[in-house]
Order: sequence, then structure tokens, then C-alpha cells
Amino acid sequence: MSDSTQKSRFQFNKLQKRLRHTVGDAIADYNMIEDGDKVMVCLSGGKDSYTLLDVLINLQKTAPVDFELIAVNLDQKQPGFPEHVLPTYLESLGVPYHIIEKDTYSVVKRVIPEGKTTCGLCSRLRRGTLYGYAEANGVTKIALGHHRDDILETFFLNIFYGGKLKAMPPKLLSDDKKNIIIRPLAYTREKDIERFCAFKNFPIIPCNLCGSQINLQRQVMKVMLKNWDKQFPGRLETIFTSLQNVAPSQLADRNLFDFKGLMHGTEFEDSILSSDTELDVLTM
Repeated sequence: MSDSTQKSRFQFNKLQKRLRHTVGDAIADYNMIEDGDKVMVCLSGGKDSYTLLDVLINLQKTAPVDFELIAVNLDQKQPGFPEHVLPTYLESLGVPYHIIEKDTYSVVKRVIPEGKTTCGLCSRLRRGTLYGYAEANGVTKIALGHHRDDILETFFLNIFYGGKLKAMPPKLLSDDKKNIIIRPLAYTREKDIERFCAFKNFPIIPCNLCGSQINLQRQVMKVMLKNWDKQFPGRLETIFTSLQNVAPSQLADRNLFDFKGLMHGTEFEDSILSSDTELDVLTM
């Protein structure tokens, strides 16, 4: 074995171990998968969902709990969609799968004016179809491929354009209270997924078959975060950690914290900085 081959294998093994570690930590921290669960992995044909499925298949072999996996893809009948790619790949893995065929593409094209972004409506239709399949087939958890960078991008999109402190939670109960959505890649960096995808040579299916415009606002957030990651290593990790350490009394949401009822002697436990410490920090 050549030195370059050995180095490449070492790098792959190290990367794979890191991915399994971050996914395992996220699953454990948020109790995402329990004994007896039937987990539906939503497979789009993109790098994120391929990586998610690959890691979960491997974790399934060593996990302390017993759970089922089923890969599900929604064929939205987009022109040029390579229908053979996912079935061929999934059959090679031997993983149970199902392809849902539903022409949401025509609905989106009929409703959204030409030149406008179709992603919003497309996403809602896709989500409804997948939720329906999960409920009808005994699925207890729906696994999506959103990673740490997706969560941070959503966080800043909501701040800059929506006026909300809001992101994507690692675990979520759907609005209809019938489905639990999990994001096992919540701790995983996009650049690690990209490297893993290159090693594995997944049969990627592009998400531009519908001809829709890219989400320009999200692209701006993606570029911003990548620049921060290059200029200030560790910044993205710190920002994500802040999403796990929220102090309502140090913000300004009157619905989240009773500011009106605050008076001398009031006790609360979510304060990161005491008033004296805040003054010290401000005067440094």
C-alpha cells in the first residue's frame, strides 16, 4: 500500500469517527432515538441525507438500543429526475426503502409565478407528504439531514430578516403533534460532510432540476459563516453553544420573562452575569 493511500485511509477513518461521534452525541443529548423506534431517513439525493443515512446504518450496528431504519425519498416528478439512482444505491446497501411518487412539481409551477423562488412551497408540500407516509406506516421518528451550519444559517436569517431569535431545533414535535422530527447531524459541520461525501463518492442528485432560483438570503448567510470560520476559527462553535445556553432574563422578550413583575428580592436562575459583573465587563 502506497504512502498516499495509507494517508487517505487514515484521514477517512478519522473523519468517519468524528462524524459518528458528533451524531452519537446529538442523539444522546436530545434522546432522539429510543429502543423500538422506527426511524424514517428522508433521503433527497444530496450530500447531507446520504451522510446521515450512512452514519445511522453504522451506528445501528453498535447502538445500545434496537431501532429500525427505512430510507424514504419523494419523487416529485421534476423533469430530468434520475429515478434509477436512489433505488440502485439503496439496494446495494440492503437497507429497506420506499419511493413515494407524487407530482408536487406541477403544483408548484402552477402556483408560483415564473422567476420566483419555489423552495418555500415545494418544502411545505414535501413535508406534508412525508409526514403522511410516516403516520400511515408506523414511523416513530423522522430524521432530516440538517447540519450545524444549516441551524446557524437559519438562526441568522431569522435575526436579519424575521426579527426573531429562532433556529432549527435538534428535535421537534410537528404542528399536528403526530410526528417527531430529529436532526442527528445537528452537531456536525458542513465541511466535514463535504469531505466525507468526497471520500464515499455518493451518487449526488442536484437540487436544481426544477429550475428554481437559489435562496439568495440563505446563500448570503452561508458565505458570511464561511468567512467567519476562516477568519475566526472557533467562532461558529461558540455561536452554536450559545443556542444551548439561553438566559431569558438577559434578553427582552416580555412573554418569556416577567420583567413587569421583577422587583427587589426576586430570584431567578438563568442569569449568566450578575449586574455587578456586567458593569465590570462594560468598563473593561
